[in-house]
Amino acid sequence: MKLCMIGTGYVGLVSGACFSDLGNSVVCVDIDKNKINQLKQGIIPIYEPGLEEIVKKNIKNKRLSFSFDFDKSIKDSDIIFICVGTPKKNNGNADLTQVYHVAKKLSKLINKYKIIVTKSTVPVTTGDKIQTILSKKNKDNKYSIVSNPEFLREGEAIRDFIYPDRIVIGSNDVKANRIMNNLYAPLISKGAQYFHTSRRAAELIKYSSNAFLATKITFINEIANLCEKIGINIEDISIGMGLDKRIGGRFLRAGPGYGGSCFPKDTKAIISTANFFKTNLSLVKSVVKSNDNRSKLLLLRVYKILNNRIKNKNITFLGVTFKANTDDMRDSSSIKMIPALSKKGAKIKYFDPTGFKNEFSKIKNVKYCNSIKNSLDKADLVIIHTEWNDFKSINFKNFAKNKKFIIYDMRNIYSPSKIKKQGFKYFSVGR
Repeated sequence: MKLCMIGTGYVGLVSGACFSDLGNSVVCVDIDKNKINQLKQGIIPIYEPGLEEIVKKNIKNKRLSFSFDFDKSIKDSDIIFICVGTPKKNNGNADLTQVYHVAKKLSKLINKYKIIVTKSTVPVTTGDKIQTILSKKNKDNKYSIVSNPEFLREGEAIRDFIYPDRIVIGSNDVKANRIMNNLYAPLISKGAQYFHTSRRAAELIKYSSNAFLATKITFINEIANLCEKIGINIEDISIGMGLDKRIGGRFLRAGPGYGGSCFPKDTKAIISTANFFKTNLSLVKSVVKSNDNRSKLLLLRVYKILNNRIKNKNITFLGVTFKANTDDMRDSSSIKMIPALSKKGAKIKYFDPTGFKNEFSKIKNVKYCNSIKNSLDKADLVIIHTEWNDFKSINFKNFAKNKKFIIYDMRNIYSPSKIKKQGFKYFSVGR
């Protein structure tokens, strides 16, 4: 099939590359000419394991191409995926400016029957509004609008596309459903569940899924706070709960809180949608509030560990992204913690496998280090902030020299007894 991905951000680029790897002819379109020229050379603008190899392979096989020629790409394609950004507005609503801009351009370019698919995360009724825009210049039988939400985890996106838990297709059109089923046939044959529902339901499934997963993370972090008060190991609680198949162990790991491109934005967007329809999502509101407070609680723990003597302390952050295997800094707790510690006079160094971060470039006494070794030099406190594999087998004794730094393991990577036997003061979350 001939596919067009509008937008070469995380969703558009990953989906486009993977669809081409399934044998489709895919063109990825973007208004950013510099990005398109880089992608044509196989230069990937995001960090996602395995993506560069798939892109280069399918460019070579002429199944994947990149263009800023919007008109030609649309006219030559059978299925068009809208993969543009829907960032969070100040009021919590999703900003749909780019989605509707694309819809208006599409309305002028439909030259034969096409399926318009919203891959972008959009609130309920967005598909209805896109249909209204298209219907002003086109007959309904010339197009179908489908909701096909993505469920790609940053750092696991390639695997999630190839081996998805489910494929959700929202459409009331029999023809469009049949074509989408054929498109996903290679994945369905591997065992992926194909779920066909209404367009509005598909739109809400995405937000509801992310709100629920965010709830699990926030829940276990609050239980971890309780565990610290009464001397119980949070990992025992997580395992004991997770063995119940109704609950499951995934997303029951205590840590800094959720961040990234989806959960912070989508929890607030579903609250805004509910408010519009005069429904109170009190549980999701509590989740958002608790997660917003998570960084403050972690900072208070840091202050306590250092006996409130922060000035001139050398603090090292191992990892600053919101989770491992991504370069995404959005809503990472490090963005709140590092400036707060700097303001109190701490000297901060950080190492992250994805490199230097502009977010900290203008903050006083914050330095990027190009290795774990350099970041640990002269440290008073080492904060393991992100669970990169690079940090899971560090022999801290090799870096301590004559000075034993304190370790605050926010991801519970290490065994407390083993680290303490090496002579280090060790703190973790909920243990």
